[in-house]
Amino acid sequence: MTTHGYDFARDIRLEDLWDDPYPIYRRLRHEAPVAWVPAAGRYLITKHADVVFAEQHPELFSSREKDSLVLRVMGANMLREDDPEHRRLRAAAEPPARPRRVRGDWSPIFQRTADELIDSFADKGEADLFADFAGPFAAANLAHLLGIPQVPAADMIRWSQDMMDGNSNYADIPEVWDRALAAAGAVEEAVDEAVRRLRDEPDGSVISSMLHAEDPPTLQQIRNNIKVIIGGGINEPRDVLTAGVWALLTHPGQRADVEADPALWRNVFEETVRWISPIGMYPRQTTEDLELSGTRIPAGSRVALVIGAANRDEEVFPEPDRFDIHRAQRNHLAFGGGPHFCMGTWVARHEVGEIAWPTLFRRLPGLELDPDRAVETGGWVFRGLLNLPVRWKK
Repeated sequence: MTTHGYDFARDIRLEDLWDDPYPIYRRLRHEAPVAWVPAAGRYLITKHADVVFAEQHPELFSSREKDSLVLRVMGANMLREDDPEHRRLRAAAEPPARPRRVRGDWSPIFQRTADELIDSFADKGEADLFADFAGPFAAANLAHLLGIPQVPAADMIRWSQDMMDGNSNYADIPEVWDRALAAAGAVEEAVDEAVRRLRDEPDGSVISSMLHAEDPPTLQQIRNNIKVIIGGGINEPRDVLTAGVWALLTHPGQRADVEADPALWRNVFEETVRWISPIGMYPRQTTEDLELSGTRIPAGSRVALVIGAANRDEEVFPEPDRFDIHRAQRNHLAFGGGPHFCMGTWVARHEVGEIAWPTLFRRLPGLELDPDRAVETGGWVFRGLLNLPVRWKK
């Protein structure tokens, strides 16, 4: 790290990362790829190769971070466990999210959800796809997948956002903690109700799978892990969905390519998660003294694997700030790596890339951005659109 890079990292503000982290990430990669950032209270690791190294060495970069914000909100969970306990919990929860099950069991539900939501606003000729479609779509789908289909999408969305706000509350705002813990309590109540029903009537959902696993988790472990899944399982597909629509509406040539060749929806998905990286940072803690990119990191240090920076590393992705569905490089880190590779990857790929996007563009002819309302984005720990005002031909 250069002295200049050290001074720059020291002065980084969280509000600047929220507004637009990418210029900051670019400078960090060049001047201080492993940098102590006082405002975040951790070392930010921003180069692709370094993030990959950390993901591949959980014995050095542990998920069991002391005083983790995630643990404060959600309790002990597989996201903050290392193997073998992580492997045990994941094995209990994962079967419903595997590709064959997604296509066979959940795809018809996802399609029905998409059509019902579009039916509710198609005749209006305008909508905010963030609030009117993407959020409710991800939430309703996840409620079915988890085994709590009776929970309204609005409640799922509120619980998710409040808990995720707590998970990124590095500013330590008391009101944010209050909302996060209240949401976590509401999730526990919904899980308990589902458990009473699913003990004798298994239905193939995640809660059912955990209850009837060969080595089943405890009730509190089920509660905690459902909280984690509700957090990432709504925000990530919602934010990929809206970012991909926005990208295509602002890149008409690539939109035309996709509409001419539906097989390219897969490319749209992979490029969108690289370009926007909805889960922008994974926290870790070092288990011993180590050196990375010339910077010494003491044992017990908090670090951030900054996925949003790694996915725009110029050494891996030429012109990384450019959205390009024809990009040859596909080795993004949007779903993490190593043992913590995102359990919901196949769910998100299917519900967004194979159902939501094709259905929206097919059913809303002439879909375009509303020229009278600006699109807003924000975040760095979790990043995405905050609205998506559009219009189409009625």
